[in-house]
Amino acid sequence: MTATAASAREVTRRIGLSLGADLCWPIAYRAILERLDPRIPSSKGTIRFHVEDVTIEPFDLQQKGKYDVVIDRLTHWYFPTREWIKKSVIMDGLYVFNNPWSVQSMEKHSTYCAMMRLGLPVPRTWLLPPKSYDPQDDLAVTLKRYARLFDLPAVAHDLGYPVFMKPYDGGGWRGVSRIGDDEALGAAYDESGKFVMHLQQGVEHDRFVRCIGLGPQTRAVLYDPGAAAHDRYTVERDRLEPSDAGAIRDTTLTINAFFGWDFNSCEVLRSGGRWMPIDFANPCPDSQVTSLHYHFPWLIKANLRWSLFCAATRRTMRINLDWRPFFDACRPEMSVGEKVRACARIAEARFETDRFVEFCGTHLAELDEVADEFFGSEAARDAVRAKVASLYPDHEIEEFTALFLHRIQAARREEPPGSVPILAS
Repeated sequence: MTATAASAREVTRRIGLSLGADLCWPIAYRAILERLDPRIPSSKGTIRFHVEDVTIEPFDLQQKGKYDVVIDRLTHWYFPTREWIKKSVIMDGLYVFNNPWSVQSMEKHSTYCAMMRLGLPVPRTWLLPPKSYDPQDDLAVTLKRYARLFDLPAVAHDLGYPVFMKPYDGGGWRGVSRIGDDEALGAAYDESGKFVMHLQQGVEHDRFVRCIGLGPQTRAVLYDPGAAAHDRYTVERDRLEPSDAGAIRDTTLTINAFFGWDFNSCEVLRSGGRWMPIDFANPCPDSQVTSLHYHFPWLIKANLRWSLFCAATRRTMRINLDWRPFFDACRPEMSVGEKVRACARIAEARFETDRFVEFCGTHLAELDEVADEFFGSEAARDAVRAKVASLYPDHEIEEFTALFLHRIQAARREEPPGSVPILAS
């Protein structure tokens, strides 16, 4: 076949959206992609993209999959979709955000241990046996033989008040308590019931940042966990020194590549001049305009870039996590910063960062302009309102729709097309 004939052919790459209650970001993602309509030349023809929702239904394990990439928002809690995705990765070569085996197995406890092994300054943490148990045949004899009474206040005193009690597997602020004394500690433990809990050292800090990672793209946002949900992601920008932004980016990339997560968020605190990761097993980050508002356009563009790159290049799914290179890169004599930088170089390679940047510059150069036009349109307003209407009472819909649209327009003014580097934290 001649080069002319090959270029005349069209090759379709299929992207599936595996969705739960998501509304606003899929609307924006589809609308911008339709307006952009990228056509990418390849040796097999001109690549174009088709997006559709992934449906939930029975499936034959030998049924051939039809997607090249799936952006997954269900694997962390909906088992039929998780098992379909695992089957499709194994049998059909599907690329999915994120590694489903890692999502299934890597609760916060394991992620803490892994990052401690790399030398990251995770706050000191204890795991506590549950306060109560579901009845089981061998439970009584097991506890009688092996369970030991323990002094819970002594554990807290060893860490030093305040401490945080939270489920070892985490999830959406469920069961998190800030504890300042023995009385509150006992009450929180009594209320924890059958959950296995962590007790974690509180950290005095002067900065709290949540960094979103999507492939090799990162965005560090000053975060206020005590604010109302719509104000936790602050609109403050450019408040981080380059060295701090670099350290946060390196930490986020290290965590995400280590666990096989394309899309994850990492919470870090600055304490005594160093950044401490405190919560980073979040491989289904909040993607809603009602939380991200000002940062929502960045998220949609980052999602488009990474998903189109993965689909167009037929990126291979890394099924096995392969932690040894990270462990080997961290030598005892190295500082924390040196260890994180060494691990981040492995992460950059695994995310094919140079190839990704070249792809975006060559094939997606108009994305910023197209996205900016969309976010100034009535279609964007409708997407915001649809999400607000699904969460807020009727009398607050117009108020919060206007608030989130105002913040998006502020982002358009303050971060015009081309002003934010693709990889900037």
